[in-house]
Amino acid sequence: MLGRRRKLNHRGSTVVYLIPVLLLFLYLLYSQILTTSPPSLRLQTSTPCASHTHSPELKFLFYAPHSGFSNQLSEFKNAALLSSLLNRTLVVPPVLDHHALALGSCPKFRVLPSRDIRLSVWESSLLLLRDNRYVSMADIVDVSPLVSSSTIRTIDFRVFASWWCGVKIEMVCSSQSTSLEPSVFNRLKECGSFLAGFGGNVDGCLYAIDKDCRNTVWTYGEDEEDGKLDSFQPDEQLKKKKNISFVRTRRDVFKTLGPGSEADRARILAFGSLFTAPYKGSQLYIDINKSSKDTRLQKLLEDTDFLPFAPQIVNAGKQFALNTIKVPFLCAQLRLLDGQFKNHWRATFSSLKEQIKSLRQGASSRTINIFVMTDLPEGNWSTTYLGELMRDKNNYRLHFLREGDDLVHDTGRELAAAGNGYRLGITPNGIRGLEEIKMNCSPQRLPDVLLYIEEVICSCASLGFVGTAGSTIADSIDLMRRQKICSS
Repeated sequence: MLGRRRKLNHRGSTVVYLIPVLLLFLYLLYSQILTTSPPSLRLQTSTPCASHTHSPELKFLFYAPHSGFSNQLSEFKNAALLSSLLNRTLVVPPVLDHHALALGSCPKFRVLPSRDIRLSVWESSLLLLRDNRYVSMADIVDVSPLVSSSTIRTIDFRVFASWWCGVKIEMVCSSQSTSLEPSVFNRLKECGSFLAGFGGNVDGCLYAIDKDCRNTVWTYGEDEEDGKLDSFQPDEQLKKKKNISFVRTRRDVFKTLGPGSEADRARILAFGSLFTAPYKGSQLYIDINKSSKDTRLQKLLEDTDFLPFAPQIVNAGKQFALNTIKVPFLCAQLRLLDGQFKNHWRATFSSLKEQIKSLRQGASSRTINIFVMTDLPEGNWSTTYLGELMRDKNNYRLHFLREGDDLVHDTGRELAAAGNGYRLGITPNGIRGLEEIKMNCSPQRLPDVLLYIEEVICSCASLGFVGTAGSTIADSIDLMRRQKICSS
């Protein structure tokens, strides 16, 4: 009996010694998880709202643009419309790299979840800052008429992130602060994870919208039941093939997210993608149309339908048309390499041939001047219809703009110096170091403005315009031509 008791005591003392070791191991493991896991997986011990109890009247709308510039501009227009309808200050994002983010396919009901794309946009914006390549959408597009008429209120993302997250964002941009940059950068990433909604909604602080084009179509002021089924739904074959059960309903954005709603109490209303397009008799995500009963809505839709490029870009395009081409010309926008377009060369060139044939019938002996806007490198033109036109110098003269041309370089420098993104946005009370943000977080590399100048040049083409079918760039040029931007 005595021997058995000694064995039990020995085992008990061993357990007592092991408990501290086990606790130390668990503590080290927990610390390692906290320091190595992505921000989206960390527990939020506090929220940015805790430090922003002042200025409760400031309410913001954040959204997540993606894909190419034309898509991003389309989403910006939708964001301007929604921020005005919901009386919120719009957080103006940067122009993201063309292939930095992709939503997916709304018609196929295969898209990134809203919180994932919000976090991706936030982190992509921080990378642009860190690499000194940040260019605001308000640097490229002229939003001054909307702001001056109080149609919308805006705040630059750089100013918003610095104020909301309580960090000196210039530390991310400044090459002189490399020793502090990692901690600031990580803190901003955690703040973005919170805003993306990974920690859930916080009453009075954040309302992150998880609804997307798979289940919702946003409307406004329509005489229909809120929550009514949309006309476009996944067909039975797609449901079985992809094992999906989405149901698309039409929701009034003002009733759902406006005064009296849980969303309206939040300081930040965070959307995901705001991309929409007509599809099978409906819209993919936002279906807000002019209403004869609501004159304010009519005015908003008119004001946000067309947003011209910044004056520096418009002037550059006009200058090229008047001083370089000098004569009436045709514009050919030929998208040949990207996505679906690389499989439709024959149709794209066929449209150009038909337009040239039509011009030839009216003036058979005249040299036709053509401005070419294409993603196909000049070295690859020789075996295409463009090569034929280039070689036929008696009948055709081709014009094009290159990235290294002085006009492109000078326009980028003028845009960087203008700082329109900072100039037009609000500055919240309590933010310090605004001048430091402007000095350190403006682009040190000149913005890529070639595409925008080319679009303006095409809007000046008096002999006509041939665009690539299905290209949002072609749609943008068509809109500028209807607005007669070149003659204004």
